[in-house]
Amino acid sequence: MRTISLEEHFVTPAFMKGPGREIENKAKAIGGAAAKLVEALSDMGPNRIAHMDAAGIDIQVLSLTSPGVEQLDADEARSIARDANDRLFSAVSNHPSRFAGFAALPTPDPKAAEKELARCVSEYGFKGALINGHTQGIYLDDPSFWSIFECAQALDVPIYVHPTPPPQAVINASYGGFSEMATYVLARAGWGWHIETATHVLRIILGGVFDRFPRLQLIVGHMGEALPVMLPRLDVMSTAMTRLERPISSYLRENVHYTFSGFNFTSAFLALMLEVGTERIMFSADYPYQSMAAARSFLEQLPISPSDRDRIAHGNAERLFRL
Repeated sequence: MRTISLEEHFVTPAFMKGPGREIENKAKAIGGAAAKLVEALSDMGPNRIAHMDAAGIDIQVLSLTSPGVEQLDADEARSIARDANDRLFSAVSNHPSRFAGFAALPTPDPKAAEKELARCVSEYGFKGALINGHTQGIYLDDPSFWSIFECAQALDVPIYVHPTPPPQAVINASYGGFSEMATYVLARAGWGWHIETATHVLRIILGGVFDRFPRLQLIVGHMGEALPVMLPRLDVMSTAMTRLERPISSYLRENVHYTFSGFNFTSAFLALMLEVGTERIMFSADYPYQSMAAARSFLEQLPISPSDRDRIAHGNAERLFRL
């Protein structure tokens, strides 16, 4: 069974000297296998491919890891994003049958982000872009970012909305008061990342982005960032209230795709499948933060038909990215 994995991460030396320093510091503090995290993130060559082969992964679509460049000043964001995209293109060129790419975008300068998306898709053949949440507390529903959406729709490529920590004021109010490590994890992988991303997607919908750009497609990971279990409830916000052209559930079923990315939980998968159907679900492992082998094993044991399994493993990605 062919597998295309969509939320798989890398780093560059320039990134590690800047926003990536926190990754290295936390990995060292945790110790154990986490201490080898930076080594795995830095590898975009034969060693990564060997791990893919061992797990049964055919293609990884690579993206610069969180926190990305979204929290930087504009100059640094432009420099690190361009360097990351150039290095990613080199890796894809060296292994074109195994790697594809999502562009990193310098969202602190939205016009530069639009141009970088166009460059990476038109010149490098990247399959879209990945944006790590808000930009210094400003969300993508803000009209200053809409030229990025306009460009993505014109190029017919999706934007992956990846988690980032909430603004510091939210962390203090909602996640503070515990040990430093408990607050850190609760505000991130333990809870906050997912609620933050779900809220971000709802802001994009409620801001009218899809009414303005009806062919635009987003991708979110982690089995929908808790949106599936709330999807029917969201329509208590009627179109009379939201002034949107369609119910909120319609946008979540027609303008958003969803990936696994480390959520190897059957109950979460079934909730997502029942709400959006298998046509909107795609495989991912969230490497190297999660195991490729575990993700592949989870895919194989899901209680679905062979045709649905093939659709999730590769068919939906082939259609969306024209792979």
